[in-house]
Amino acid sequence: MKPVIVVHGGAGRIFKEREQGSRDGVVRAALRGYGILKQGGSALDAVEEAVRSMEDDPHFNAGCGSLLNEKGEVEMDAIIMDGKNLDSGAVSAVKCIANPIKLARLVMEKTKHMLLTDHGAHLFAQAMGIPETPGEKLITERSWERWKKNLEPDSNPEEFQKDLGTVGAVAIDSEGNVACATSTGGLSNKLVGRVGDTACIGSGGYADNHSGATSTTGHGESIMKVVLARLILYHMEQGMSPEMAADTALDYMKTRVGGLGGVVVINSSGEWAARFSTKQMSWATVKDDQLHYGIYAGERHTKSVDEALASESGGF
Repeated sequence: MKPVIVVHGGAGRIFKEREQGSRDGVVRAALRGYGILKQGGSALDAVEEAVRSMEDDPHFNAGCGSLLNEKGEVEMDAIIMDGKNLDSGAVSAVKCIANPIKLARLVMEKTKHMLLTDHGAHLFAQAMGIPETPGEKLITERSWERWKKNLEPDSNPEEFQKDLGTVGAVAIDSEGNVACATSTGGLSNKLVGRVGDTACIGSGGYADNHSGATSTTGHGESIMKVVLARLILYHMEQGMSPEMAADTALDYMKTRVGGLGGVVVINSSGEWAARFSTKQMSWATVKDDQLHYGIYAGERHTKSVDEALASESGGF
């Protein structure tokens, strides 16, 4: 099986001055994940590494760069899933951790549970020896400015939710195993304790070797209503291509509940799609040593992996 990875840096509206950073960030994440797959590594390791790379990148609403809740704090959600045996681990409303995806993986591998939240997740992180990152270290100037603007009496936080930026990845490895990973800081000025779709299995992501894997982004409450990730896999089980399954599910979410979003999808034979109903979504994929990436609908740049790595080498 030829390995493939597809990543997204969030669906929504990406402001002009952030476009290049978003493109670079998804390309870097895809190349890192693909590097693991090329060396015979697992899909699980590849999606975790890709998402970790984007959590560390302040351009994205995950890890460092997460949006703030109503009290001005970072609360993050993440999920990872193994398509081989349907094992999954997730965390929700976690604070003071640089890489929630790493903690989600530990939940999957070191506990009998699938989802730990808030204080319990914090205690588990301590028990696992994950270093605490002061909350303010995860706050970027952009998130802070956004939070303050939303506090103004005439502000409309809904208007700003269009720039969402959840991150995610799906992959298939040389053994034919698929995996997904998704991580987010959630909605700006959300209620304390709000958990969106990301940490919910079947909504923020799903992986099953029998059909494929998907990671979602967009309006969390809408995604949960239609259980978007599982819905896409259902369409693929009925014989649809990844692209058609993604478009059908996104269209249903839009018409049924008025929700917009985006997805990256891979099927069990390595066909992939990156589709969105929002204005933009940063995405990148590597297959057959070719890198493809874009932000706007219909935009697709292609480079060889060697060429991309050469221009990335400054950052590696």
